[in-house]
Amino acid sequence: MTMRLRVVHSTGFAYNAPVTSSYNEARLTPRSDHRQNVIVNRVETVPATRSYRYIDYWGTAVTAFDLHAPHEELEVSGASVVETEPEEYPDDAERVEWEDLPGEYVADRFDEYLTFTKYVPRNRTLAATARKLAKGFTPRGAVREVCKWVHEEIEYVQGTTGVHTSAVDAWKERKGVCQDYAHLTLVLLRSLGIPARYVSGYFHSNPDAPIGETVEGESHAWIEAWTGAWSGYDPTNDIPIGERHVSVGLGRDYSDVSPLKGIYTGGGATDLDVVVEITRLA
Repeated sequence: MTMRLRVVHSTGFAYNAPVTSSYNEARLTPRSDHRQNVIVNRVETVPATRSYRYIDYWGTAVTAFDLHAPHEELEVSGASVVETEPEEYPDDAERVEWEDLPGEYVADRFDEYLTFTKYVPRNRTLAATARKLAKGFTPRGAVREVCKWVHEEIEYVQGTTGVHTSAVDAWKERKGVCQDYAHLTLVLLRSLGIPARYVSGYFHSNPDAPIGETVEGESHAWIEAWTGAWSGYDPTNDIPIGERHVSVGLGRDYSDVSPLKGIYTGGGATDLDVVVEITRLA
């Protein structure tokens, strides 16, 4: 099944005094790849300014812009129309067994997706759990088992964690949001030597959404693992990646794909408002 989705993602800032200069990067442009095709995309700011686009090290489209006129508010919005379809694991993908993963080819090619980070820290207890979950499974089967375990282990509760929470912090609380589900899954998979990366994007929550209906959404996160080819899985919902997923960014963890980051001089931010709307067009 194929879907055509319109995604509008708006972020607004208010400052307690005029900001005189700001330099920003927005990652709001969906990817064009084997599973999805971007028909229309634009990123706009208020106040308006010039911007330029580039592809970062991880393959994510970045819209960079700076403002040098004093302003007390800033709004950044990305609007896209994307055609999506379910992900299919390539029939001709090389079958990878456990003995293949420690080899030089995998270590050299995917080193950065095997490395532990601040958000995805090494943890002995979780490594032991990963080995138990993987016992009796191929690497590809182990990915599904790990995602299922994370889905059952963490309760989805908004507001219990923040953008700086690590996977271990969320696991200790047994509560979190999609970012935490993804980070915890990455800890387990990397502990097994399976290259795994963080994916940011959007998710349409209604599989039977009527055409033309707009729903309030939010940014979403899931993982992709390499077991001979890259394939994705959504541990938050415990489902494979399908036509309701719109991917935007790839990276080692959230820090590589945050929707908006920047620096500024002047007044401090007093208010932040984020709105995501998703409409099924076809």
